[in-house]
Amino acid sequence: MEWIYDFKDPIWETIVGSFLIFIIVIVLTRMIGLRSFAKFTAYDFAFTVAIGSIISSTLTSSTSIAHGSVAIASLLVLTFTFSYLQRLFPTLKSVISNKPLLLMDGNSILDDNLKYARIEKTQLIAKLREANVLDFSQVEAVVLESTGDISVLHKSDSEIQLNKDLLEGVRQTP
Repeated sequence: MEWIYDFKDPIWETIVGSFLIFIIVIVLTRMIGLRSFAKFTAYDFAFTVAIGSIISSTLTSSTSIAHGSVAIASLLVLTFTFSYLQRLFPTLKSVISNKPLLLMDGNSILDDNLKYARIEKTQLIAKLREANVLDFSQVEAVVLESTGDISVLHKSDSEIQLNKDLLEGVRQTP
């Protein structure tokens, strides 16, 4: 039975630690805001990976709950600070954040933009299928978002026109 569970393992420490880290993450997220786990920028992604790594190492290694909690709180404060600084300094925002990129303009596939974004035409077509696009004429725009997601703006009714405000901040060319 020892090959399944070693009775010297601190299983209760792991259970209690998991509970404490869970509570700490919830409390800190409520204080800082859900923005801390959003997928807006590259640093948001890095933050989420780092938090997961800290939680993992805190629960499975000799890192104390206190050190793990301080590391998580530090990253949350850093994220909060960077989001605040981005509002104050637009230049910082452009350095940290990717701008969305137009992949299709109406029914025209922008091959240079696909190449720049390293997206294959077959991947673009797959996204169109996921969005239930039946014909290229339905497509108003396809945007590679700053998060890496691909948004398909399409119409099923020929009367509806694309509001150009939806493309605000989207790069037309790389």
